[in-house]
Amino acid sequence: MSHPSGAHMGQAPRGQAGTEISNRMPVAVITGGASGIGAAIARELGSRGYFVVVTDLDESACAAVAGGLAHAVSRRLDVTDATAATEVAESVFAAHGRLDVWVSNAGISHMTPFTEVTLKDLDRTLAINLKGVFVCGQAAARVMRRSGRGGTIINTASMAGKQGRVPYLSDYVASKFGVVGLTQAMAFELAADGIRVNSVCPGYVATPMQDRELAWEGALRGVSAQQVQAMWIADTPMGRLETAEDVARVVAFLAGSDAGFITGEAIAVNGGAFMD
Repeated sequence: MSHPSGAHMGQAPRGQAGTEISNRMPVAVITGGASGIGAAIARELGSRGYFVVVTDLDESACAAVAGGLAHAVSRRLDVTDATAATEVAESVFAAHGRLDVWVSNAGISHMTPFTEVTLKDLDRTLAINLKGVFVCGQAAARVMRRSGRGGTIINTASMAGKQGRVPYLSDYVASKFGVVGLTQAMAFELAADGIRVNSVCPGYVATPMQDRELAWEGALRGVSAQQVQAMWIADTPMGRLETAEDVARVVAFLAGSDAGFITGEAIAVNGGAFMD
């Protein structure tokens, strides 16, 4: 599994395109957008005509992603800070008159045997991976509800949110199972407001985070990172590692009108590595 970077507090937006342009375009906010899956989602939505608000902890990397898009700004956002998440959602709506899509993508992982996971590690994983999805979802839903336009919220879960048969990632598994359940609860309550909520569940995605995970798992198993990678590919019936773009295209589908009657789902995007 590969999982996107975190994000920090709101500051002044950076990027391109004026309000007069964005008011005519659907607007999407992405958390954890500085690299990996988040950056791929930003590029994919940008290529499909969205005004993109890219948020992350890494302000400079976030600004670089936004700067590569025709119509985008960047914001520094701590996804665990409910006040900051609300400020981003409100300021986006104030600037653009709309908030169509919110992608809660920020997340972290680390690999440790179950009995060695510290409470500090557990709290940090749950704070970013689950609490962050919760408070950002609240912020987005409140604005979408008030706008009267409805909207779409998409949460990045994981293959590890559908099966616990994953070594050394017990706190991560717990957080991602939580995201899948939270997505259903959000979808059920928010449907009356015209807000659809779904999650995507990537598998073995080739990102900078995966590079770290390969090294971690190799060290824990006593094998090389290359051997772990070969195991992951062998575990994927389609015979290759997933790309961030594979995930981004599914997010774009869920954001669009073709998915207009889909809500509460956890969409597997893993090349068959896990089937449910």
